[in-house]
Amino acid sequence: MRKEIIDIQNNILDRYYKNWRKLPWRETNNPYHIHISEIMLQQTQVDRVIPYYYKWIEDFSDYKTLANASKLDLLTHWSWLWFNSRALRLQECAKIITDTYNWELQQDRDFLMKLPGVWPYTSAAIMAFSWNLEVPVIDTNIRRVLIFLFKLPESISLKELEKFAINIIPPNKSRDWHNALMDYGASVLTANKTKIKSLGKQSKFEGSDREVRGWIIKNLTKEQSLNKQKIEDFFPKKDIENILSTMRKENLIIEKNDIIYLE
Repeated sequence: MRKEIIDIQNNILDRYYKNWRKLPWRETNNPYHIHISEIMLQQTQVDRVIPYYYKWIEDFSDYKTLANASKLDLLTHWSWLWFNSRALRLQECAKIITDTYNWELQQDRDFLMKLPGVWPYTSAAIMAFSWNLEVPVIDTNIRRVLIFLFKLPESISLKELEKFAINIIPPNKSRDWHNALMDYGASVLTANKTKIKSLGKQSKFEGSDREVRGWIIKNLTKEQSLNKQKIEDFFPKKDIENILSTMRKENLIIEKNDIIYLE
C-alpha cells in the first residue's frame, strides 16, 4: 500500500509541476494574502475572484490597513463578490490581529478557528498554503480525488477523511500537494468522470435573498441612501423586510424612516 501511495503522490505532483494553474495566491506564502484569497474563493469561481483579489491587496495591503478601512471602502471593493458580511468578518479578524498579535497571524489552528469567519477548511488552508504545514485541506475536489484514487467509501465522514489524508501528505510538500490535488480534481477526476457527488450544492443565485442583498449593497456603495420602496418595487416577490432585518443584525445597514444607509 505504501508503494501505491508513493506512486500516486509522484504522479499527481509531477503533473502539477508541469501544468499547474498560475494563480496569484499561489505565488505568495504571505498569510494575509492567503487568508484573503480563501475567503474570496468561498462559493465563488476562481476567474471571478482574481481581479478583485488584486485590487484588494493593492488597496488593503495588510491587516493594519484593513482594520482601519471605512465600511464604504470595504464594501465597494467586495460588493461584486456578493456575501458582503464576509468582508465585515475579515475586518473583524484584522482588528483582532492588529490589536492583540502585533499584525501577525499565528501558526496555531485553534487560534485561527476562533477568528470570525474562519472555519475548519479555511484554517487548514491558511496553515498549509502559508506555512507548508502538514494539515489536511479537504475541499470538494480533494475529497473526490481521495475517495476515487484510494477507493474510500463515498459515505466517509470528514473527520475520518482527515485522519486518512494527514498520513499521505508528502513530507515538506503540503503546499504543493494540496494545490496539486485541487488541480487534479478540477481537470482530471471531475465530478462527471468519477460520479462522486459533492457534499453540498450552492443554491441558485437568481431570485435568491443573496441577489437582493447584493443589489442593496451595490447601490449603497454608489449612492448614500436607498429608499425601501425602491427595493420592494425592484423585487416585488421577495420578503424585503425580512432581508433588511437580517442585514441590520449583521451591521451591514441601518434604516431610518424607510431610508436605508450603510451603517
